[in-house]
Amino acid sequence: MASSESYPSQGWPQDQQNQNQNQNFLPNTNGVAVAALVLGILAAVFFWTVVGGILLGLIGLVLGIIGIRRARAGRAPKRSMAVVGTVLSALGIIGGAGILIAGVSILNSDSFKNYSDCVQHAHSQSAKEKCARDFKDHTGN
Repeated sequence: MASSESYPSQGWPQDQQNQNQNQNFLPNTNGVAVAALVLGILAAVFFWTVVGGILLGLIGLVLGIIGIRRARAGRAPKRSMAVVGTVLSALGIIGGAGILIAGVSILNSDSFKNYSDCVQHAHSQSAKEKCARDFKDHTGN
């Protein structure tokens, strides 16, 4: 059995060296930037839905800004990934907002109100089809 005096009292030199390396260690991934990029891609692809464009875009935008700030402060890498995620998220929000505005304006238009009234008062399938033809003729589609 070895005496306690044979062991160094302040720990192994390798352990101290590893601790110094871990203090300067920068993770090679930025999870927030990856999440922002994934949500930005989804927001850009599904911008035509309210959930896809606006909701995912807002979450991706917030995460992208957090990822950019972490990378700028030197606490995380992959700043460009966070920037791309932020830009795609913003594009998804803009596209989703455009689709939402267009849909609301169509639903509030006089032509749509006339079509809705016509369909409500139509008692047969042929009358409903006539309402649809009149709506198409009136809107130019």
